[in-house]
Amino acid sequence: MAELFPQLEPPSPLVGIARLAAEGEAIAEGHQVEYLAIENRSLLAKCTSSRVPFAWMINPYRGCEFACKYCYARYTHEFMELRDGLDFERKIYVKQHAAWLLRQELKQVRPGQSIAIGTATDPYQPAERKFGITRSILEEFALHEGLSLGIVTKSHLVLRDLDLLRAIAAKNRLSVHITITTLQTELARVLEPRAPRPDLRLAAVKKLAQGGIHAGVNLAPVLPGINDSPADLESLVRAAARAGARSIYASPLFLKSCAAKVFLPFLAEKFPHLVVEYEKRYSTRAFVSTIYARRIATLVTKYRAKYGMRSREEPGKKGPASGRQKEEQIELFA
Repeated sequence: MAELFPQLEPPSPLVGIARLAAEGEAIAEGHQVEYLAIENRSLLAKCTSSRVPFAWMINPYRGCEFACKYCYARYTHEFMELRDGLDFERKIYVKQHAAWLLRQELKQVRPGQSIAIGTATDPYQPAERKFGITRSILEEFALHEGLSLGIVTKSHLVLRDLDLLRAIAAKNRLSVHITITTLQTELARVLEPRAPRPDLRLAAVKKLAQGGIHAGVNLAPVLPGINDSPADLESLVRAAARAGARSIYASPLFLKSCAAKVFLPFLAEKFPHLVVEYEKRYSTRAFVSTIYARRIATLVTKYRAKYGMRSREEPGKKGPASGRQKEEQIELFA
C-alpha cells in the first residue's frame, strides 16, 4: 500500500509577507473582489535606486481593483505566493494600523527626501471608499511639516481629501499626479475596466489646480499602436493644459512577464492585429526600444512647449528625468 500511496513531502512553510497574506482575514466583498486584512509590519518602503526622484514609497493597499490590463505591478502579489495574475485585482489586502505605523516611521525620513504614495497600487481605488486607509495616512501627514510628498492616482476620489491636501500643502511640498492614458472613454473602459472615466480624471485635475494644489498628468503607459498617435498625444496634452495641470509626463508601456500573461491574451482578443508587433517589441525585454521611447519623448516635449507645460517634476525639483531614469520611473509610476 505504501508503494501505491507514497508519502508526499509537506509543502515548505510560508514566511514573511506570504505568511501574513495567508493569515489575512476576509473583511468584505465587492464585485468579483475579496478584501482581506493584512497585518502590516511597515508602511514606508525604502527606495534604494538613485534613478528615481523619491526616497520612500507608500502603498496603502496590496492589489488594485482597477484591473488595468497593462499593469506592471501584478508581480507584487507573487511576493505573497499568489501566482495567478488576476489575483492582483481580485484579492485586495488592506494594510492595518497604517497611520500609526507611519507616525513611528517618519523619523527615518531625512530633510529633502521625497515620499511617493501610490507607486504599485492606486491609493484611491474603490477599497478606499470602504476602508479609508489613504485618508488616515493623509491625516497623519497633515500633522507634520517640511516633507516632500507626491500622490499618483487614476481616481477623482482624491477630491474627497481636498481639505487635507490643502492642509498638507500649506506646510509641505505636495504634488498630485493623475494618470490619464486616453481621452476616449470606450478605449479607457477596455484598457482600464474599473477605473474612473477620463473626463472625471480631467475634472479632478482642474479642481485640484483651482484648489491651489500642484496637479500634474501622467500619460502612462503609452501603448504602441493603441494610444500613441500624434493626434492622440497632442489632444491629451492640450486637455491637461486646459484643465490647469502644471506638468505632464509620458512613458511607454513597461511589460514585465507577469503583466504579459494578462496583457497579451487581452491584446489577442481586442487588438489581434497588434499581437505580432508586441511579441516582437517585448520578446527580449520589458522596455520598448530606445528609438520608440525617443520618438514619444520628442512628440510630448513638442506639445508641452506648444501648450506651455513642463514635464512631471516635484515642486522644487529642477528639470525632468532623462535616459535610464525615465525607464525606471515607468515601473514606479505607470
